[in-house]
Amino acid sequence: MSRLLGRLLVLALLVTGLSPADPAVASARTPAQAVAAMQPGWNLGNTFDATGDDETSWGNPRVTRELLAGIRDQGFNSIRIPVTWGQHLSPDLVLDPAYLARVQEVVGWAIDEGFYVMINIHHDSWQWIATMPTDHDNVLNRYNAIWTQVAAAFRNVSPRLVLESVNEPQFWGSSGDAENYALLAELNTSFHRIVRGSGGGNATRLLVLPTLHTNADQGRLDALTAEFAALNDPNLIATVHYYGYWPFSVNVAGGYRFDATAQADLLGTFERLRTSFVNKGIPVILGEYGLLGFDRHTGTIEQGEKLKFFELFGHQARTSKITTMLWDNGQHFDRTAGVWRDTELFGQIASSWHTRSGTAASDLLFVRRGAPVTAQTITLNPNGTGFTHVRLGAATLRRGPDYQVSGDQLTLSAGLLSRLQRYGQRTSLTLRFSRGVPWRLDVISFDTPVVSAATGTTTAFALPTAFNGDQLATMTATYADGTNAGPHNWTPYKEFDRAFAPDYPAGAIRLTPEFFAEVTEGAPVTLTFIFWSGSTVSYQVLRNGTSVTGTLP
Repeated sequence: MSRLLGRLLVLALLVTGLSPADPAVASARTPAQAVAAMQPGWNLGNTFDATGDDETSWGNPRVTRELLAGIRDQGFNSIRIPVTWGQHLSPDLVLDPAYLARVQEVVGWAIDEGFYVMINIHHDSWQWIATMPTDHDNVLNRYNAIWTQVAAAFRNVSPRLVLESVNEPQFWGSSGDAENYALLAELNTSFHRIVRGSGGGNATRLLVLPTLHTNADQGRLDALTAEFAALNDPNLIATVHYYGYWPFSVNVAGGYRFDATAQADLLGTFERLRTSFVNKGIPVILGEYGLLGFDRHTGTIEQGEKLKFFELFGHQARTSKITTMLWDNGQHFDRTAGVWRDTELFGQIASSWHTRSGTAASDLLFVRRGAPVTAQTITLNPNGTGFTHVRLGAATLRRGPDYQVSGDQLTLSAGLLSRLQRYGQRTSLTLRFSRGVPWRLDVISFDTPVVSAATGTTTAFALPTAFNGDQLATMTATYADGTNAGPHNWTPYKEFDRAFAPDYPAGAIRLTPEFFAEVTEGAPVTLTFIFWSGSTVSYQVLRNGTSVTGTLP
């Protein structure tokens, strides 16, 4: 739509009294305009997609209209409501009317709140759809039965309802990707035929088709492009998911930094999406994004490293004109208290919807206790912004006596760092840029951590640790011959929180049953704990049956 036509549309809205959220407005938008209007989006995760008896079976509270209004107030314009249908489907392939009515109720609330809404077939993808290579007809019949009933139930709903064929499609026991692509095309084609044939608003409703695994590798994108060409329907949207470069996303194999490799993975993903879809006029919804380690808790990735990830992700999505939907299974927005669990993280995400923010090489700067204090330099990442100043609380620090800036190098003076040490173990400075959110830099007074000998079991082993202000980044595990010990034995670096985890309040580092399950009995394992200050500490554990002994090397 040209700028003039856009202005005429706004004028028409004012004259008619319609708002941009009204169905008449939504239906007047092109698919690309509708997808743009959906930005940003949020996932109602671990709710209707739960595989238990009802929406609370995975620990989240029952959905209320107030929750949806609260999410709308956070600035979200669309909501993805993943739905797992299989356990609510009778042997004769009839959906439970009460469950379908409940989904309809929540969809209706969301539309009334002004959201675009996307519903789908969710965990059915791995529960039973994945068996399609060996159970083709039964899978296709179940899939078609679900979409026939869902399409009928929603045929006259506002055009702001969007339907997604299947979440993260995957197939087990196939002959390879050629068969996988053919099976997915068969599902997507059947979905398209059923929805379009149900009439009403479904005749032109926006439909979302995923790549295999909703993955953005080029082969997956090419296969979906071919499906779009075959269907020849202008009201189709492509979808993928993005959880980052896997070692960084879960903090394994030394991927504890958002380094050049992790950045290149993100940049390459968006470049392929632009080339394969956006530049060809195919709208894209990135239906889930985040970091996979967040499924355990958001502390699996260090705060500054994840903030840099979300800053660059948001910038790439915005400049690529790709709509994004934050995956939230309850770990981000507290659905009972109605607040963000990590306001700093959400602040970075929300800011990236509109602009870039300056960051730095780290959000941690360590000053060793008892050693002569010297000036320290940290690299800034302005990201197209301009650095302005440094604050300590409400006070603006002095350029010259307190800090110097040369290009992208910020140097904090010895005098300032000496003063900060007197304030306590951790003092937060705020680095300000010309736009976006500020960058918090924690100046930490530390000493090398100290670990102690311990005994325990494979189900409960903790080595006493005096962290002395430091923070644990990662851990390696090797046998005496240099081979890798523990899970993920292709790397010495173990997965944060899955193989090991710091317990700062208790003063301990805990090794998990999952770690010991893959440790050879009677073979000493050397552990090296790597801390964010750069300090390393060695330790040795020995498993005998279910007993574990930990000693200093």
